Amino acid sequence: MLDPTSRGPLGTRLNDTYQDLLVMNKPKDIPQQIELDEERDDAVIGVALRWSLAAIVLLAVVVGGVAYSLTRDEPPPPVKETQLAPVEVREAPKIEIPPAPFTDITAAAGIDFVHENGAAGEKLLPETMGGGCGWLDFDSDGDQDLLLVNGRRWPWDKRPVEEPATMALYRNDGSGAFENVTAGSGLDVSLYGMGAAVGDYDNDGRADVFLSAVGRNRLFKNLGDGRFADVTETAGVAGGDDAWGTSCGFFDYDNDGDLDLFVCNYVQWSREYDAAQNFQLTGGGRAYGRPQNFEGAFSYLYRNDGETFTDVSKSAGIQVRNPATGVPLGKSLGLTFLDFDRDSWLDVLVANDTVQNFLFHNQRDGTFREIGSLAGVAFDMDGAARGAMGIDAGRFRNDDALGIAIGNFSNEMTALYVAYDGEGQFTDEAISTGLGPETRLELTFGVFFADYDLDGRLDLFAANGHLEEEINRVQPSQHYEQPPQLFWNCGPEHGAEFLPVPPGKCSDEFLRPMVARGAAYADIDNDGDTDALFMAVGGSPRLLRNDQESGHHWLRFKLIGRQCSRDAIGAWVEVKLPDRTLWRQVMPTRSYISQVELPVAFGMGDNDQVESVTVHWPDGSRQTVADVQVDSEQTIEQDASHAQ
Repeated sequence: MLDPTSRGPLGTRLNDTYQDLLVMNKPKDIPQQIELDEERDDAVIGVALRWSLAAIVLLAVVVGGVAYSLTRDEPPPPVKETQLAPVEVREAPKIEIPPAPFTDITAAAGIDFVHENGAAGEKLLPETMGGGCGWLDFDSDGDQDLLLVNGRRWPWDKRPVEEPATMALYRNDGSGAFENVTAGSGLDVSLYGMGAAVGDYDNDGRADVFLSAVGRNRLFKNLGDGRFADVTETAGVAGGDDAWGTSCGFFDYDNDGDLDLFVCNYVQWSREYDAAQNFQLTGGGRAYGRPQNFEGAFSYLYRNDGETFTDVSKSAGIQVRNPATGVPLGKSLGLTFLDFDRDSWLDVLVANDTVQNFLFHNQRDGTFREIGSLAGVAFDMDGAARGAMGIDAGRFRNDDALGIAIGNFSNEMTALYVAYDGEGQFTDEAISTGLGPETRLELTFGVFFADYDLDGRLDLFAANGHLEEEINRVQPSQHYEQPPQLFWNCGPEHGAEFLPVPPGKCSDEFLRPMVARGAAYADIDNDGDTDALFMAVGGSPRLLRNDQESGHHWLRFKLIGRQCSRDAIGAWVEVKLPDRTLWRQVMPTRSYISQVELPVAFGMGDNDQVESVTVHWPDGSRQTVADVQVDSEQTIEQDASHAQ
């Protein structure tokens, strides 16, 4: 072993080296060495960190590239220019509205009636609401006679008058000419009348008459020799002395084979209360009162017990109260009956003024449940009540769709509630069918469905007129006298179904402005088409003969019930043609305070063959009719042997 302390040449060098190491490793130099080591470590760590970051970035790029390559969409194919197909412009089908040449034959037919409303400057509300009418075959000769309902002077009116106003009864000679046979008929009575109901309530084959009024109502039994007897007191249907009856109608609500009676009441009214309200037009002047200022009233339901009637209004559930105040809710003006859910029990539809409409669902146990809101007929599309007056129902599409038309106040569209397949849920289709926009301005009272051109589709008639003579002074868009309207049903395939028949297509005599209230139809001259009558408050009615010359075929049926009521009110007649099926209901009670003819009428268009006719009687039985001849009227008697 070499000794580092030896003095040889090699030893000297080793010793010097050792000494240097000793000097370098003296304790006083340790911090400096640590600093050198730390600098070296930091450099190593920095290099390592930079390499790590680079690796991470490289890995992210690689992973991102792989992910992109796996998820990216395929590149779009190159754009190729293609030859465009030629554009064909499809023209909308041209709809030709058939002419409606109605001729005013009022005077020529012998109708000289003038309605008395008692107006003498006080502007009492009943003065602007009356004017009902009814078609009936009171002498059983097969044609349609006419009853016009009159008002009278008020008891406190001291103006001189030669004779008090009475009802008017006109006999039809079969050609559309009429004779005034009021005198001595028993209907030559003076009362403040409003509406009429016609029905054979005792099943003796003769049409009896009920009159609603401001005050006590009246029932007249047809004696069969051109005379009527007042049986109001014994029958028990007078109502209250202070009631205000409006639309009324006979129907068999309990399916016992005789006709019961429903009477709408408007509001609780008196001269003193009306005058105390001091209703004013904008800019001054007395105005007719608003129904909102009057309490509502209960309607009446009378059950037919033979020669007498029993008031079952309360027990039957038709007395609807305001849930907030407990007072009667109804302010009822329009009335019709229909079996909306097809259970063979007639239900009741009531149009109310400024409060919700009623639909009384027959519970088949002598009671009704009011379901207007649930069924969708109580309000408009915004949930608001309207000023409803006239009402009618019909299968205007010749299918399972049931439509309910309700005439409303000015600036409120006529409603057209539609339900499908007996489901009982209605939707207002007035706008989509074209009816709503064309009826918004008018103040509509009477409305009814009828096929004026015999094409097989139900059209719609409307009787219009304002309440105020001076309405144009405060509302430039409104007029006291307003033209009636006629809407042609062109079918659902054309979008808007109801098209207004314009001047040039509809006669000037039809469209002449008037203050119309009641409205009803009948075939007065036995030529198969529908003639119309519009009543005027405080004026003369307008009898319009339908002079259409379409060449279309037609059918009419008069039904006689045996198991059901003799008038068969509520029955449906189903006529199958080669291209469609038509439905019409026996229902005289419709429109506003009026009655239409009892027979049902069918327009057949160009069809001259009938595949089948089936009567759906009100008691649920069905009867098929054979050997039907077109362009004729046929009487059908209910036969139990054909019931199914």
